[in-house]
Amino acid sequence: MDYFNYHRRKSSVTRIGNTPLGGENPVRIQSMTNTHTQETLPCVEQSIRIIDAGADYVRLTAQGTKEAENLANIEKELHKRGYHTPLIADIHFNPNVADAAARIVEKVRINPGNFVDSARTFVHLEYTDEEYAEEIKKLRTRFIQFLDICKEHHTAVRIGVNHGSLSDRIMSRYGDTPAGIVESCMEFLRVCKEENFNDVVLSIKASNTGIMIKSVRLLIAKMEQEGMNYPLHLGVTEAGDGEDGRIKSAVGIGTLLADGIGDTIRVSLSEAPEAEIPVARKLVDYITNREGHTPIKGKTYPHFDFLRMERRKSKIIGNIGGNNVPVTIANALEKNVDIIGIIGEQYPDYWYIGNNDPNKYPNTAARIVDADVYVPQPNVYPLFTTKSAGLIPSIKAKTKFLLFSYPQLDETLWKTLKENDDIVAILTSGHKNPVGEQRAFFHELLCRGLDTPVILQHNYTENDNEDLQIKAGADFGALLSDGFGDGVWLQNQGNISTEAEICCMYGILQAVRQRISKTEYISCPGCGRTLFDLQKTIAKVKAATSHLKGLKIGIMGCIVNGPGEMADADYGYVGAGRDRISLYKNKVCIEKNIPEEQAVEKLIELMSMPCNNVTKLDYYVFKTIHHNCTSKSAPYYQQYHKISKKENLENSQLEKLVTDVYESNDTPDEKTDQEKIEMIKQIFNNLNMSERSRKLFIFHVFEGKEFSEWSGTETLQKLNNIVYEIKLRIRKELKKNTQTGG
Repeated sequence: MDYFNYHRRKSSVTRIGNTPLGGENPVRIQSMTNTHTQETLPCVEQSIRIIDAGADYVRLTAQGTKEAENLANIEKELHKRGYHTPLIADIHFNPNVADAAARIVEKVRINPGNFVDSARTFVHLEYTDEEYAEEIKKLRTRFIQFLDICKEHHTAVRIGVNHGSLSDRIMSRYGDTPAGIVESCMEFLRVCKEENFNDVVLSIKASNTGIMIKSVRLLIAKMEQEGMNYPLHLGVTEAGDGEDGRIKSAVGIGTLLADGIGDTIRVSLSEAPEAEIPVARKLVDYITNREGHTPIKGKTYPHFDFLRMERRKSKIIGNIGGNNVPVTIANALEKNVDIIGIIGEQYPDYWYIGNNDPNKYPNTAARIVDADVYVPQPNVYPLFTTKSAGLIPSIKAKTKFLLFSYPQLDETLWKTLKENDDIVAILTSGHKNPVGEQRAFFHELLCRGLDTPVILQHNYTENDNEDLQIKAGADFGALLSDGFGDGVWLQNQGNISTEAEICCMYGILQAVRQRISKTEYISCPGCGRTLFDLQKTIAKVKAATSHLKGLKIGIMGCIVNGPGEMADADYGYVGAGRDRISLYKNKVCIEKNIPEEQAVEKLIELMSMPCNNVTKLDYYVFKTIHHNCTSKSAPYYQQYHKISKKENLENSQLEKLVTDVYESNDTPDEKTDQEKIEMIKQIFNNLNMSERSRKLFIFHVFEGKEFSEWSGTETLQKLNNIVYEIKLRIRKELKKNTQTGG
């Protein structure tokens, strides 16, 4: 790969109806309906809006055979109205539905995580080599049956891997890693190659931009090793809405487009599907217009690993470089910005004030002035250019900034960077391919062995916030994702407020997860599986939680990708059925099937519960388990020690919980503690439940036995649900007792 010069990756051509993909074809744009696929006219009307907005393909979910069969009616009505855009069926869990859809539409998307494998359960399973090989054999047999139908009907296939829905089989061998994500795709791709089926598109999606970028790059490398060059579909799943959704998509998709990777894209926004198309078009045009740019001469650092994506090591100067979070620089010029009025977590680390008098600004603000007017005083720093760089040795300052572009560097400037330990480089670019030019600088910096901290600067002339978010997200995001950059400085000469520019910078840093300054929302765009108003719910949750810095909240339309994609979220809101919602804390489902009208309030209640209250309520439940795990006097000590892992709670975490409670001021003494343990047992005995559920809870919790040992016909999910429901009821009874003084 050429790291510095933009070229589209040469992929094979996939036939999709009248709109082929890959090869020399342009990067295709697509979106997905969020109407119910059994309702023909709403699907048709929304598809038309998507097509009229500029989409090359329209995707519809088909969760069952009825939905798949109704695709024929939708397509017929679209043709009747003069629309012949290829339709794509989105399939989860049921290969029989994929078979039905392949006979109707031009392309079918399948999910390797649940096409043949059972749905992800988050339960670690062990497979012998023989067992694993047998599962692969089953996969191959069933997938070939599907491919035969696709061959007969000239139907293309997208092998679409989602980070959130890897199978337990893949998880058991590879874990929740890019390697596992790629292997999940390659298992199916190898069958396609063996069967000489070439109408294939690949996609790897994740809500975490770093994982998404790394996984796609790894997939490309793996395909090249095995002699494949199939086209790629790009997308950041569950990107969210508004500014966050646009920036996050620009970071993830834009970085890969800048690499020359990508033959079709979807920008997944929690908004009307047609709103995705202009955003996607702007992003594609911005990157692909770099084709044919003036060549960039660069030397690749021989030890650089494109797949590692680790932050470059730099020295610390002030609060810049090393392990410090990337800093931000904002302009206090021309727009009469009130730097006192900007408060909160998104306050810039430095203000550039040019040749203005620093004393006109608050002393608490770190100010950068032009070197020719610099006078030493607290919290003021000089900025040098290539013309004034000769003054660097003669000016005393703890931190000095040097602004330049890569072509401006000569041996004199390189010597200046090497010999001065107080210089922070500010790297700008006026090149048509700024990412490539700045990459070339970093590689030369690595070759020369210099650890100078570097702040990235990009300049724009945008009058529209969306345009700025897309371009800046793609430019800064690509370099930061590579591990390059100790700070960002966004300059824009258009009619956009400084406050908006600052928000954009912090949004980019959050999207690459290098600096968290606000609440992060992992929210899906919705589809025909979503049975509640996603946009209204997101707005309501945001209104109540947007002040919670660093908190990650998942808002997911259905169970397909919900628990997986929001696996690192602190809290989750997931559609469980019509008008029903399940709430999660971390990976654990706390409450199931809550009426939709109560769900947001319940989520807020869960999130707003003080830590001490959680301790008081949950502690006694966990203490009972912990006591039976660790106390040698417990009657089933030998069996209990395994229980915590099964309950998604590591022993170390449980121990910390207990320790934290013991160290708190309101910790009960041992006597009270034992009384509460007895209370739990009493509550359990008094619960109105079936004898089978009672025996299961005793078997699994109080005897610490594996679900696999349970003699019964219940599914693993059913067993988990029973245990969680009983625990929840115990917690509720404890709460009642606490409130009444018990």
